[in-house]
Amino acid sequence: MKKSLVKQTLISASALLLAAGGFTAVQAQELVVVSWGGAYSKSQQLAYHEPFMEMNPGITIVNDDSASEGVAKLRAQAEVGNVTWSLLDAIAADAITLCDEGLIEEIDFDTVLAPAPDGTSASEDFGDLLTSPCHIPNIVYSTTWGYRTDMVATAPTQIADAFDLEKVPGKRAMEKKPINNLEWALLADGVPADQIYDVLDTPEGVEQAFAKLDTVKADVVWWTRGAQPPQLLADGEVVMASGYNGRLFSAIEEEKQPIAMMWDWQVFDIDGWVLPKGAPHREETLKLLRFATDTQRLADQAKYISYGPARASSAPLVGKHATLGIDMGPHMPTDPGNAKTTLLFNIEWWADNQDDLNEQFNSWLAQ
Repeated sequence: MKKSLVKQTLISASALLLAAGGFTAVQAQELVVVSWGGAYSKSQQLAYHEPFMEMNPGITIVNDDSASEGVAKLRAQAEVGNVTWSLLDAIAADAITLCDEGLIEEIDFDTVLAPAPDGTSASEDFGDLLTSPCHIPNIVYSTTWGYRTDMVATAPTQIADAFDLEKVPGKRAMEKKPINNLEWALLADGVPADQIYDVLDTPEGVEQAFAKLDTVKADVVWWTRGAQPPQLLADGEVVMASGYNGRLFSAIEEEKQPIAMMWDWQVFDIDGWVLPKGAPHREETLKLLRFATDTQRLADQAKYISYGPARASSAPLVGKHATLGIDMGPHMPTDPGNAKTTLLFNIEWWADNQDDLNEQFNSWLAQ
């Protein structure tokens, strides 16, 4: 009797634990994926996070929207030996910096990533957008300008207008970092586009850029997250704002805000994934990475936001917006109508100079 009772007790206890999730055959894995928030993170969620979780019910993706502080936060995690992020979304220049510091992994692109549908290797499909052995491109995007159509007497059409308080009076919003702002300041000051980085390579050129920024400094609202510029415009707090073209697209087309784009001297850049060294759940993370960067998923993302997919094989698959039904081609930064004047972001130059210019920029802000 005693043996039977003990056996029955153990069976009952086991059943209770199983019911409570105490003994699950496969423990759910949480992947912390760090991105930029807002419309961009939403496009990732719809294009590949949700489909991936449906296909892999034992894996949960937890979104963290602090990519704008990604470099500093990853450095801090590595310093204390507690890396909690599975993937970090980073611009190419930051990826080069983190790769040089040994904080992210080098990727064997043709082993980790899926080939194109026709068998073309991943490295060939991504082509020249592979700027670092540690960076997997996701999108080509631009930082450009939006303005309130109902708050300007004369619509701005050129980058000089962003620095012209007489032609376009009112507050501006600009990102709180030197990147893009120094280039635009020199362009507005008459420096030819093909000489921008040669000029910035000199102390006099940097001084010239800051002097031009001085002309609007008192009228600038500084932003740090991609969701802020369209919101500042929507709230009427600023008349013009630099911002990511996809975020501005969302405000204009999805939210129907009285905002228009000024494409003059939009700055092209590359955004993509990096894999932190010591990241948890590496096997599951690599599985997500392969899925999220395949040809179809990058094309799917363009259904939700106007960023160009980084794979050549994805471009022909880009069609209409998933809910608005509008053709996405004319809203891409690479569309010929939008790309009449473009500046190619010098990734290597900024990787070499960013820390020093961040210091100078912060000192200038504090003056």
